[in-house]
Amino acid sequence: MSKHPETASGTLLSISDVERVFGGERKLFGGQTPAVHAVQNISLDVRKGETLGVVGESGCGKSTLARLIVGLDSPTGGTIHFDGEDLSELAKTDRRTLARKVQYVFQDPVASLNPRKTIQTILEAPLKHLTKLNKEGRKKRLEELLGAVNLAPEFLERYPHEFSGGQAQRIGIARALAAGPELIVLDEPVSALDVSVQAQVLNLLDDLKNRFGLTYIFISHDLSVVESVSDHVAVMYFGRLAELGPARDIFAKPMHPYTDLLMRSAPAPGRHDLLAEDASAELPDPYNPPPGCAFSARCAYRTEKCLANRPSANETVGCNASHFAACYHPLASA
Repeated sequence: MSKHPETASGTLLSISDVERVFGGERKLFGGQTPAVHAVQNISLDVRKGETLGVVGESGCGKSTLARLIVGLDSPTGGTIHFDGEDLSELAKTDRRTLARKVQYVFQDPVASLNPRKTIQTILEAPLKHLTKLNKEGRKKRLEELLGAVNLAPEFLERYPHEFSGGQAQRIGIARALAAGPELIVLDEPVSALDVSVQAQVLNLLDDLKNRFGLTYIFISHDLSVVESVSDHVAVMYFGRLAELGPARDIFAKPMHPYTDLLMRSAPAPGRHDLLAEDASAELPDPYNPPPGCAFSARCAYRTEKCLANRPSANETVGCNASHFAACYHPLASA
């Protein structure tokens, strides 16, 4: 799927034809191990100062894509550029520079913090390794970080198990902010929190974004959360982009049948018409992917063309530069 051209100016992150294959290695006595394409031919741009929401059901490749962006894993093919620099090369040659540019907030706030270390030690680690601050400078920066995430200074001497999930996630966000990154990848950052605490953390993230000029990639399966925080949305299915466009357009008029299925299946207060998908609907076999559209077995609009050929963005009827879907039979034109 090709990038939309209007984001060429002001682009902070550019992902071009990225894929990640697990397995497929040669066996000692011939043949190869089974291969799974976790991410396939992903291309998109993220502008400075925007929030890109990435949605899709479990196993669609969201977290794999996040790990590729922050350098925790390397793509099998394609390129990822941050402000013109190749992130894969930075991950190999200069991980400190990469860590100063891009940071990660994990899904499980408590598990992401070392239980044997105090909060001060946890927050001070990136300051020691990624900045040139002296002891006094680090102390001042720690105070600034706690203030930014609305935590009291006395929390520095405590351990992660002494905090609630919401407080632990604030600490995780403070750690991500420590070195002053431009891009933060948030992998399901509020999925483990109560609804009221989710709202507090989301408001905090919005405040920090405006205060520090941050760019977010927000990964979630919760459509209501993604709708509330995102400027653009990428919908993933079976390792590929199913739909990409402005959040308001995708939530108002989804083009891909899979996006429509997600939205009609999402619970909401006062809603009683949830779509229950047929239990016999088949998910593709990751070891033997279909030749055509991966969603075709679950799609009511499929044709022989869908079964035989995989659709790409430029073949989609009614697509344009800002909103497109990888579908031969889109539900609505953008």
